[in-house]
Amino acid sequence: MIVEAPIRQGPSFTELPDLASERVGGAALACSDDFFASMTNLLQVQRAVFDPHAYTERGKLMDGWESRRSFGRKPDHTHDWCVLKLGMPGLLRGVDIDTSFFRGNFPEGAAIDAAEVDGDPDVDALLAANWFEVLPRSELAGDTSNFFPFAVGGRRVTHLRLRIFPDGGVARLRVFGVVIPDWKRILAMGAAVDLAAVENGGVVTACNDMFFGSRHNLIMPGRAVNMGDGWETRRKRRDGHDWTIVQLGRKGAIKSLEVDTNHFKGNFPESCWLEGSSDQQTWFEILPRQKLRAHTRHYFTDVLTHRDRPCTHVRLSIHPDGGVSRLRVYGVPQ
Repeated sequence: MIVEAPIRQGPSFTELPDLASERVGGAALACSDDFFASMTNLLQVQRAVFDPHAYTERGKLMDGWESRRSFGRKPDHTHDWCVLKLGMPGLLRGVDIDTSFFRGNFPEGAAIDAAEVDGDPDVDALLAANWFEVLPRSELAGDTSNFFPFAVGGRRVTHLRLRIFPDGGVARLRVFGVVIPDWKRILAMGAAVDLAAVENGGVVTACNDMFFGSRHNLIMPGRAVNMGDGWETRRKRRDGHDWTIVQLGRKGAIKSLEVDTNHFKGNFPESCWLEGSSDQQTWFEILPRQKLRAHTRHYFTDVLTHRDRPCTHVRLSIHPDGGVSRLRVYGVPQ
Protein backbone atom coordinates (compact mmCIF):
# COMPACT_ATOMS: atom_id res chain seq x y z
CA MET A 1 0.00 0.00 0.00
CA ILE A 2 1.35 3.43 -0.97
CA VAL A 3 1.57 5.79 2.01
CA GLU A 4 1.70 9.60 1.81
CA ALA A 5 3.74 11.68 4.23
CA PRO A 6 1.54 13.37 6.86
CA ILE A 7 0.79 17.08 6.98
CA ARG A 8 2.96 18.46 9.77
CA GLN A 9 2.29 21.68 11.63
CA GLY A 10 5.20 24.06 11.14
CA PRO A 11 6.36 27.41 12.53
CA SER A 12 4.75 30.67 11.44
CA PHE A 13 7.20 31.13 8.56
CA THR A 14 5.61 28.16 6.75
CA GLU A 15 2.65 30.46 5.95
CA LEU A 16 4.97 32.31 3.55
CA PRO A 17 5.37 31.24 -0.10
CA ASP A 18 7.70 28.37 -0.93
CA LEU A 19 10.25 30.17 -3.09
CA ALA A 20 11.80 26.93 -4.38
CA SER A 21 8.69 24.93 -5.36
CA GLU A 22 8.58 23.56 -8.87
CA ARG A 23 5.07 25.01 -9.22
CA VAL A 24 6.62 28.51 -9.28
CA GLY A 25 9.59 27.54 -11.45
CA GLY A 26 12.08 26.15 -8.94
CA ALA A 27 14.53 23.60 -10.30
CA ALA A 28 17.32 21.30 -9.13
CA LEU A 29 20.24 22.07 -11.45
CA ALA A 30 23.13 19.86 -10.37
CA CYS A 31 24.26 17.57 -7.56
CA SER A 32 27.27 15.57 -6.49
CA ASP A 33 25.36 12.28 -6.70
CA ASP A 34 21.79 11.02 -7.00
CA PHE A 35 22.40 7.32 -7.57
CA PHE A 36 19.38 6.05 -5.65
CA ALA A 37 16.82 8.84 -6.17
CA SER A 38 16.78 11.89 -8.42
CA MET A 39 17.45 15.42 -7.20
CA THR A 40 14.38 16.52 -9.22
CA ASN A 41 12.14 15.02 -6.50
CA LEU A 42 13.29 17.61 -3.93
CA LEU A 43 11.04 20.44 -5.14
CA GLN A 44 7.88 18.55 -6.08
CA VAL A 45 4.63 20.10 -4.90
CA GLN A 46 2.99 16.95 -3.57
CA ARG A 47 4.06 15.36 -0.30
CA ALA A 48 6.45 12.41 -0.49
CA VAL A 49 5.00 8.92 -0.82
CA PHE A 50 6.33 5.48 0.08
CA ASP A 51 5.63 2.06 -1.41
CA PRO A 52 7.24 -0.68 0.72
CA HIS A 53 7.19 -3.11 -2.20
CA ALA A 54 8.63 -0.85 -4.92
CA TYR A 55 12.22 -1.43 -6.03
CA THR A 56 14.33 -0.45 -9.03
CA GLU A 57 17.46 -2.09 -10.42
CA ARG A 58 19.44 0.32 -8.21
CA GLY A 59 17.62 -0.49 -4.99
CA LYS A 60 14.63 0.69 -2.98
CA LEU A 61 12.45 3.24 -4.78
CA MET A 62 12.52 6.41 -2.67
CA ASP A 63 10.58 9.61 -3.29
CA GLY A 64 13.30 12.19 -2.73
CA TRP A 65 16.95 12.89 -3.45
CA GLU A 66 19.23 10.09 -2.29
CA SER A 67 22.97 9.75 -2.87
CA ARG A 68 24.94 6.52 -2.72
CA ARG A 69 26.81 5.43 0.41
CA SER A 70 30.12 7.26 0.53
CA PHE A 71 31.06 7.39 4.20
CA GLY A 72 34.03 5.09 4.83
CA ARG A 73 34.28 4.30 1.13
CA LYS A 74 35.85 7.52 -0.16
CA PRO A 75 38.54 8.82 2.18
CA ASP A 76 38.23 12.39 0.89
CA HIS A 77 34.41 12.50 0.91
CA THR A 78 32.91 14.96 3.42
CA HIS A 79 29.42 15.70 2.07
CA ASP A 80 27.06 15.60 -0.90
CA TRP A 81 25.47 18.69 -2.37
CA CYS A 82 22.67 19.89 -4.66
CA VAL A 83 22.39 23.29 -6.36
CA LEU A 84 18.87 24.69 -6.73
CA LYS A 85 17.37 27.63 -8.59
CA LEU A 86 14.57 29.42 -6.74
CA GLY A 87 11.40 29.85 -8.74
CA MET A 88 10.94 33.23 -7.07
CA PRO A 89 13.92 35.27 -5.82
CA GLY A 90 13.47 36.69 -2.37
CA LEU A 91 14.43 37.02 1.28
CA LEU A 92 14.75 33.71 3.14
CA ARG A 93 12.72 33.26 6.33
CA GLY A 94 12.80 29.53 7.01
CA VAL A 95 13.29 26.06 5.58
CA ASP A 96 11.88 22.56 5.95
CA ILE A 97 14.39 19.81 5.23
CA ASP A 98 11.87 16.99 5.02
CA THR A 99 13.25 13.46 5.50
CA SER A 100 9.90 11.64 5.20
CA PHE A 101 10.38 7.85 4.86
CA PHE A 102 14.16 8.16 5.11
CA ARG A 103 14.73 6.22 8.33
CA GLY A 104 18.03 4.34 8.14
CA ASN A 105 19.35 6.40 5.28
CA PHE A 106 18.84 10.08 6.17
CA PRO A 107 21.85 12.44 6.53
CA GLU A 108 23.01 13.16 10.05
CA GLY A 109 23.26 16.87 9.24
CA ALA A 110 22.70 19.55 6.62
CA ALA A 111 23.80 23.08 5.76
CA ILE A 112 22.56 25.61 3.20
CA ASP A 113 24.44 28.22 1.19
CA ALA A 114 22.84 30.98 -0.88
CA ALA A 115 23.78 33.25 -3.77
CA GLU A 116 22.31 36.02 -5.89
CA VAL A 117 23.24 35.42 -9.51
CA ASP A 118 21.93 37.43 -12.46
CA GLY A 119 20.66 35.80 -15.62
CA ASP A 120 20.70 32.07 -16.28
CA PRO A 121 24.31 30.94 -15.78
CA ASP A 122 25.55 27.43 -16.53
CA VAL A 123 26.42 25.02 -13.74
CA ASP A 124 30.16 25.76 -13.80
CA ALA A 125 29.48 29.48 -13.35
CA LEU A 126 27.05 28.74 -10.52
CA LEU A 127 29.53 26.55 -8.68
CA ALA A 128 32.04 29.42 -8.86
CA ALA A 129 29.51 31.99 -7.59
CA ASN A 130 29.94 34.01 -4.42
CA TRP A 131 28.14 31.67 -1.99
CA PHE A 132 27.41 32.63 1.61
CA GLU A 133 26.15 30.37 4.37
CA VAL A 134 22.58 30.91 5.59
CA LEU A 135 22.19 27.71 7.61
CA PRO A 136 25.25 26.33 9.38
CA ARG A 137 25.57 22.58 9.70
CA SER A 138 22.56 21.43 11.72
CA GLU A 139 21.48 18.04 13.00
CA LEU A 140 18.67 16.25 11.16
CA ALA A 141 16.12 13.69 12.34
CA GLY A 142 14.79 10.94 10.10
CA ASP A 143 11.29 10.55 8.70
CA THR A 144 10.10 14.00 9.74
CA SER A 145 10.13 17.70 8.93
CA ASN A 146 13.24 19.52 10.11
CA PHE A 147 12.32 23.21 10.44
CA PHE A 148 15.00 25.88 10.69
CA PRO A 149 14.36 29.65 10.76
CA PHE A 150 16.55 32.21 9.03
CA ALA A 151 17.41 35.58 10.52
CA VAL A 152 15.02 38.40 9.59
CA GLY A 153 16.54 40.71 6.99
CA GLY A 154 19.22 39.26 4.82
CA ARG A 155 20.01 39.51 1.14
CA ARG A 156 17.94 38.77 -1.92
CA VAL A 157 18.65 35.20 -3.04
CA THR A 158 18.23 33.47 -6.40
CA HIS A 159 20.01 30.11 -5.83
CA LEU A 160 20.65 27.69 -2.97
CA ARG A 161 23.16 24.93 -2.34
CA LEU A 162 21.98 22.18 0.01
CA ARG A 163 24.83 20.24 1.63
CA ILE A 164 24.15 16.95 3.43
CA PHE A 165 26.61 15.23 5.77
CA PRO A 166 27.91 12.82 4.79
CA ASP A 167 25.38 11.26 2.38
CA GLY A 168 21.83 9.89 2.32
CA GLY A 169 18.36 11.03 1.41
CA VAL A 170 16.09 14.08 1.71
CA ALA A 171 12.48 13.80 0.55
CA ARG A 172 11.58 17.46 0.03
CA LEU A 173 13.11 20.89 0.50
CA ARG A 174 10.69 23.75 1.23
CA VAL A 175 12.17 27.24 1.27
CA PHE A 176 9.86 29.87 2.75
CA GLY A 177 10.39 33.57 2.28
CA VAL A 178 9.35 36.98 1.01
CA VAL A 179 9.23 37.32 -2.77
CA ILE A 180 11.34 40.17 -4.19
CA PRO A 181 10.42 40.52 -7.88
CA ASP A 182 12.52 42.32 -10.45
CA TRP A 183 10.22 45.35 -10.59
CA LYS A 184 12.59 47.26 -12.84
CA ARG A 185 12.03 44.65 -15.53
CA ILE A 186 8.28 44.41 -14.86
CA LEU A 187 7.76 48.19 -14.98
CA ALA A 188 9.75 48.41 -18.22
CA MET A 189 7.00 46.38 -19.89
CA GLY A 190 4.66 49.35 -19.47
CA ALA A 191 1.50 47.27 -19.18
CA ALA A 192 -0.95 46.14 -16.52
CA VAL A 193 0.32 43.15 -14.53
CA ASP A 194 -1.22 40.76 -12.03
CA LEU A 195 -0.45 42.64 -8.83
CA ALA A 196 -1.80 39.77 -6.71
CA ALA A 197 0.32 37.01 -8.28
CA VAL A 198 2.66 35.24 -5.89
CA GLU A 199 5.53 35.66 -8.36
CA ASN A 200 4.97 39.43 -8.23
CA GLY A 201 5.09 39.47 -4.43
CA GLY A 202 1.40 39.02 -3.65
CA VAL A 203 0.48 37.34 -0.36
CA VAL A 204 -2.90 36.06 0.81
CA THR A 205 -2.72 37.37 4.35
CA ALA A 206 -6.04 36.26 5.86
CA CYS A 207 -9.40 34.59 5.33
CA ASN A 208 -12.32 33.66 7.55
CA ASP A 209 -12.33 29.98 6.50
CA MET A 210 -10.33 27.55 4.36
CA PHE A 211 -11.59 24.20 5.58
CA PHE A 212 -11.25 22.38 2.25
CA GLY A 213 -8.66 24.39 0.33
CA SER A 214 -5.87 26.79 1.27
CA ARG A 215 -6.24 30.52 0.65
CA HIS A 216 -2.68 30.57 -0.70
CA ASN A 217 -3.78 28.65 -3.80
CA LEU A 218 -5.71 31.69 -5.04
CA ILE A 219 -2.64 33.49 -6.38
CA MET A 220 -0.53 30.58 -7.60
CA PRO A 221 0.66 30.39 -11.23
CA GLY A 222 -1.46 28.72 -13.90
CA ARG A 223 -4.96 27.33 -13.61
CA ALA A 224 -5.83 24.94 -10.81
CA VAL A 225 -5.07 21.29 -11.55
CA ASN A 226 -8.02 20.04 -9.50
CA MET A 227 -10.56 21.14 -6.89
CA GLY A 228 -8.00 20.79 -4.12
CA ASP A 229 -5.79 23.38 -5.80
CA GLY A 230 -8.06 26.29 -4.91
CA TRP A 231 -9.54 28.14 -1.95
CA GLU A 232 -12.68 26.42 -0.62
CA THR A 233 -14.69 27.12 2.52
CA ARG A 234 -17.01 24.80 4.44
CA ARG A 235 -20.79 24.79 3.91
CA LYS A 236 -22.50 27.68 5.67
CA ARG A 237 -25.45 26.99 7.94
CA ARG A 238 -26.24 30.58 8.88
CA ASP A 239 -26.40 34.01 7.27
CA GLY A 240 -23.22 35.71 6.19
CA HIS A 241 -20.47 35.31 3.63
CA ASP A 242 -16.82 34.24 3.37
CA TRP A 243 -13.87 36.47 2.54
CA THR A 244 -10.12 36.58 1.98
CA ILE A 245 -7.57 39.45 1.88
CA VAL A 246 -4.65 39.70 -0.54
CA GLN A 247 -1.72 42.03 -0.02
CA LEU A 248 -0.66 43.14 -3.49
CA GLY A 249 2.94 42.84 -4.54
CA ARG A 250 2.96 46.53 -5.36
CA LYS A 251 0.54 49.41 -4.95
CA GLY A 252 -1.51 50.07 -8.05
CA ALA A 253 -4.83 50.98 -9.66
CA ILE A 254 -6.98 47.97 -10.61
CA LYS A 255 -7.98 47.83 -14.28
CA SER A 256 -9.43 44.32 -14.63
CA LEU A 257 -10.11 41.15 -12.65
CA GLU A 258 -10.37 37.44 -13.23
CA VAL A 259 -12.24 35.15 -10.84
CA ASP A 260 -11.80 31.51 -11.85
CA THR A 261 -14.06 28.75 -10.48
CA ASN A 262 -12.22 26.02 -12.38
CA HIS A 263 -13.20 22.52 -11.10
CA PHE A 264 -15.82 23.93 -8.71
CA LYS A 265 -19.08 22.61 -10.17
CA GLY A 266 -21.46 21.76 -7.32
CA ASN A 267 -19.73 23.99 -4.81
CA PHE A 268 -18.99 27.32 -6.50
CA PRO A 269 -20.15 30.54 -4.79
CA GLU A 270 -23.43 32.10 -5.90
CA SER A 271 -21.74 35.50 -6.26
CA CYS A 272 -18.68 37.55 -5.37
CA TRP A 273 -17.54 41.15 -4.94
CA LEU A 274 -14.17 42.82 -4.37
CA GLU A 275 -13.01 45.85 -2.40
CA GLY A 276 -9.71 47.72 -2.21
CA SER A 277 -7.81 49.52 0.52
CA SER A 278 -4.58 51.37 1.16
CA ASP A 279 -4.66 50.98 4.94
CA GLN A 280 -6.86 47.88 5.60
CA GLN A 281 -9.23 50.12 7.56
CA THR A 282 -11.11 52.01 4.87
CA TRP A 283 -12.39 49.78 2.08
CA PHE A 284 -13.88 50.95 -1.22
CA GLU A 285 -15.77 49.04 -3.87
CA ILE A 286 -13.89 47.85 -6.95
CA LEU A 287 -16.15 45.05 -8.20
CA PRO A 288 -19.88 45.27 -7.42
CA ARG A 289 -21.54 41.98 -6.53
CA GLN A 290 -21.58 39.65 -9.54
CA LYS A 291 -23.16 36.24 -10.11
CA LEU A 292 -20.72 33.38 -10.68
CA ARG A 293 -20.96 30.19 -12.72
CA ALA A 294 -19.53 26.75 -12.21
CA HIS A 295 -16.12 25.79 -13.64
CA THR A 296 -15.69 29.14 -15.41
CA ARG A 297 -13.17 31.94 -15.86
CA HIS A 298 -15.01 35.20 -15.14
CA TYR A 299 -13.47 38.41 -16.53
CA PHE A 300 -14.49 41.84 -15.21
CA THR A 301 -13.39 45.15 -16.71
CA ASP A 302 -16.15 47.59 -17.61
CA VAL A 303 -18.13 46.92 -14.42
CA LEU A 304 -15.19 47.91 -12.17
CA THR A 305 -15.43 51.12 -10.13
CA HIS A 306 -12.64 53.35 -8.79
CA ARG A 307 -10.32 52.14 -11.55
CA ASP A 308 -7.96 55.07 -10.97
CA ARG A 309 -7.81 54.75 -7.18
CA PRO A 310 -4.65 52.88 -6.13
CA CYS A 311 -4.69 50.27 -3.38
CA THR A 312 -2.28 47.99 -1.57
CA HIS A 313 -4.79 45.30 -0.53
CA VAL A 314 -7.92 43.73 -1.97
CA ARG A 315 -10.66 41.81 -0.19
CA LEU A 316 -12.56 39.16 -2.13
CA SER A 317 -15.95 38.22 -0.67
CA ILE A 318 -18.01 35.23 -1.77
CA HIS A 319 -21.68 34.53 -1.02
CA PRO A 320 -22.53 32.41 0.78
CA ASP A 321 -19.60 29.94 0.63
CA GLY A 322 -17.78 27.61 -1.76
CA GLY A 323 -14.65 27.50 -3.84
CA VAL A 324 -12.62 29.82 -6.08
CA SER A 325 -9.52 28.44 -7.75
CA ARG A 326 -7.71 31.61 -8.84
CA LEU A 327 -7.93 35.40 -8.43
CA ARG A 328 -6.10 37.66 -10.89
CA VAL A 329 -5.86 41.39 -10.12
CA TYR A 330 -4.53 43.25 -13.14
CA GLY A 331 -3.39 46.79 -12.48
CA VAL A 332 -0.87 49.49 -13.25
CA PRO A 333 1.88 49.34 -10.60
CA GLN A 334 3.13 52.53 -9.01
